[in-house]
Amino acid sequence: MVKPGRNYWLLLTSQFLSAFGDNLLIMVILSALTAARATGQITEQAVNNANALYSALFFLPFVLLAPLAGFLNDRYPKTTWLTGGNLIKLLGTSLGITGLLLHQDLHGLSYLIVGIGACCYSPAKYGILPEIVPADRLVKANGTVEMLTLLAILGGLLAGGILMDHQPQTVGYLLVAATYGLSLLCNALMTRTHCNPAAGLRSSFGEFGGNLRLLLRHVRLGRILLGCGLFWFLGASLRNNLQSWGMEVLQQLNGVAPTNEQLALLKVWLALGIILGSVAAGQCHRTGDLRGTRPYGWLMALFTLGLGMLGATGGRWTIHSLLILTGIAAGLFLVPLNASLQHESDQTRLGKTIASQNFVDYLGMLLGAGFVWLCAQANLTTDAVFIALAAAIAILVVFLKTPPERAATEPVDTAPALPDRT
Repeated sequence: MVKPGRNYWLLLTSQFLSAFGDNLLIMVILSALTAARATGQITEQAVNNANALYSALFFLPFVLLAPLAGFLNDRYPKTTWLTGGNLIKLLGTSLGITGLLLHQDLHGLSYLIVGIGACCYSPAKYGILPEIVPADRLVKANGTVEMLTLLAILGGLLAGGILMDHQPQTVGYLLVAATYGLSLLCNALMTRTHCNPAAGLRSSFGEFGGNLRLLLRHVRLGRILLGCGLFWFLGASLRNNLQSWGMEVLQQLNGVAPTNEQLALLKVWLALGIILGSVAAGQCHRTGDLRGTRPYGWLMALFTLGLGMLGATGGRWTIHSLLILTGIAAGLFLVPLNASLQHESDQTRLGKTIASQNFVDYLGMLLGAGFVWLCAQANLTTDAVFIALAAAIAILVVFLKTPPERAATEPVDTAPALPDRT
């Protein structure tokens, strides 16, 4: 095993920069929508269409290429695919810059390629930890990576919002490229980790599919897995609709078109709520205790309904409060599910279980993007999208009743990533 030290700190730096770049990039891309909506060139439905498209393009590789990404990170050193993931992200960013210089709209293709890079990078950032960190530091190391990712998401959203209020998209893309480049440099400086030449592509696909079917057929774990997917469905739907909804609501409140910074802050309030809910879950529930799953799910639906029903009439503080409360309910909903899935799964197949969970989570995000797109095709207002989403969540939560807990003796300490999982 490679001794912990330089590799660990380089990984932490690389992960922060890479996640920061992912979230900065989406704000750079969406800034064009903000400007076009402010001048009346596009409708709120068009904004939602574009939001859903970009989200789908980023999430699609995680659904279609999950087994391939797992194979590559088994067959080759994890350091190789940390580097490879960032190289692919740089390629996607370079394509976006080229499109701007040629006056061509290549944002979608650029973001798809960045999503492929993220798909390859993601398994490596967690899979490398047991290889570079002693077993007694593994939980702390995972938590550190997770917290840095949360900070990077918040920082990327805010920095992107502020930057794009004052600079053209070209500058934003160049900053994203520089961020990925620094992350890539950290990867290049890492000591090469081991690989598994015996790993086979066909067997990797077969094992992935078999394990996913096994989990979904389990009377308790299957519902836990679907509950996790429901969280990400809600997260993706909220994030996609918040951009166009925020444009309408903040314009009514301000009397002028909102800035990118103001729109980014809406997502930050939601993210802060998720963090608070995640922390509270560790104090309120023991591992295996899922009695709050459906009540928290209905609270998510209730607060989402409040956003759609009140709109701008509730005022700025009401909007912020509802976003935070939605996030708190979501964090309380997800964390016990995550902990139960990890605790109750076959520990000898935990890696495959997490891979299956990631597949279901990203499928949920893809469906969330599709839900917002369908609402836009039906010409629903952004308020109506939140109302429809609340109804969908409330109905789906009905089917999440889980059998009695298998174990409820350990504190919950599994924190989720935010709804832009990178």
